[in-house]
Amino acid sequence: MLRGCDAPDGARRPRPALELADIVREHGEAFRRAHALTPDQHAALRAIERCRTAVLGGHLDVCLACGRAEPSYNSCRNRHCPKCQSLAQARWIVGRLARILPTHYFHVVFTLPEQLRPLVRRNSRTVFDMLFAAASETLLELGRDPEWLGAELGVTAVLHTWTRELTLHPHVHCIVTGGGLTADGTAWKSSKRDFLLPVHVMGALFRGKMCAKLRDAHDRGRLDLGPEPVDPEGMSILLHRLQRCSWVVYAKRPFGGAEHVIRYLGRYTHRIGISNQRLLSLQDGQVTFRTKDGKAMTLAAQDFLARFIQHVLPPGFVKIRHYGLMAPSNATTKLAVARALLNSPPANPPAEGPAPAPSTGGPVDPALPWQQLLQQLTGIDVRRCPACGELAVVRRPLDAPKPLARAPPEVAA
Repeated sequence: MLRGCDAPDGARRPRPALELADIVREHGEAFRRAHALTPDQHAALRAIERCRTAVLGGHLDVCLACGRAEPSYNSCRNRHCPKCQSLAQARWIVGRLARILPTHYFHVVFTLPEQLRPLVRRNSRTVFDMLFAAASETLLELGRDPEWLGAELGVTAVLHTWTRELTLHPHVHCIVTGGGLTADGTAWKSSKRDFLLPVHVMGALFRGKMCAKLRDAHDRGRLDLGPEPVDPEGMSILLHRLQRCSWVVYAKRPFGGAEHVIRYLGRYTHRIGISNQRLLSLQDGQVTFRTKDGKAMTLAAQDFLARFIQHVLPPGFVKIRHYGLMAPSNATTKLAVARALLNSPPANPPAEGPAPAPSTGGPVDPALPWQQLLQQLTGIDVRRCPACGELAVVRRPLDAPKPLARAPPEVAA
C-alpha cells in the first residue's frame, strides 16, 4: 500500500483535497442507476470507491516510540485507479531498463480519426487491437524498406484513449529505436539522429492498414454496428471518408540518453485518464479539473463520470506491447545480437539480477516487497514514524471494521 503523495525527500505530503474516489462515493450510485454500464465499468467504479478504505481491510501502524497510531487500508490494485499505479510503474521501468539498447530513440504517436469513435465505443477491444497492429506494422514495414532504413526496428507501444478533457481520443505512443538489425543479423544500421521515417508516408500507410483491417472485420461480421446494422454500402461510405481524411502521425526524438527514454515512456505506461492532482473541486454537483495550458473545465458530476468511464479497458486487455527487436520472442535472440553489435554488455533480466534504480542509481530488484521497493526507489521508509522520526513503526491488526470512508490524511513529517 503506497499511502498519500510522497515527496522525493521522504516527507509525506498531504493528500489532494479531492480524489476521484470522493466523486464516485458521492455521485456513483446515481450514475449507475442512470447509465447502462458494462461489468468491467461497474467493477472499476466499485474498486475506486473502496480503495484504501476499511472495506478492503488493512492494519494499524503503531509507533512504539511515541504511541502514534494510524490505520492503513489496502489498495484495490485496479489499473484504472489513480492511487494504485506508482509501484507498478516503477517495477515496469526497472524491468525495461534490463532490455534497453544503447542507441538513440524516437517518440512516434499514431492517432485514430474522430470518425471512428462511434465504432470504437461498440468495438473497443477489436479496434484497439487493430490500432496496435496497424501502427507496429507501419513502423516495422517502413523500417525494413531499403529506401528508408533497411533494418528491423525495436518498438514499445502504449495505448491511451483520452484527451486532457477526458474525451475519447484513441492513440498509441511508440518508443522506437533509432536504427535496427539488418536482415542477415550481422550489422546494426543506425538512422539519422534527427530523422527516422517521413511522417506523411507513415500516415498514409497507417491509414491504409487500418482501413483494410476494418473492412476485413466488417466482412467477417466481427464489428458491432449498433441496433440497426449498417449495410455494406454504408461501411464503404465510412471507409471512403476515412481514406480521404488526414490521419495524424507525430514523430519526435526524445531528449536524453537511453535510460531517460524508458523513464520518459514510464510516464505514459500506467497513466489513467485523470489523476487526483488534476481535480480542483466538487461543489453543487459540479466537478472542476485542470486541462492544459493552465486552463480548467467544469462538468456536472454525472457527465464527468460518463467521460471517465469510457476509458475503462476491456478485461485482460494488454495496453503495453512490444514489437520487432523488443518482442518477447526476440529477447534472447535478435535483441541480444543487436546489443552485442552495439558493444553493450548484456543486461540480466530482473529475475536473475538487479537493474539500475530510476531514482537512486543503486541496484533494485523489482520482485522486492512493496515496502523495500518503495524505500529503494524513493528513500521513504514506512517503518519510520512521520511524527517523531523514530524507526519504530510496527503493524498491528485493526480492532474492528470501520465504515466506508476515506482514510485520514497524512501528517507531514
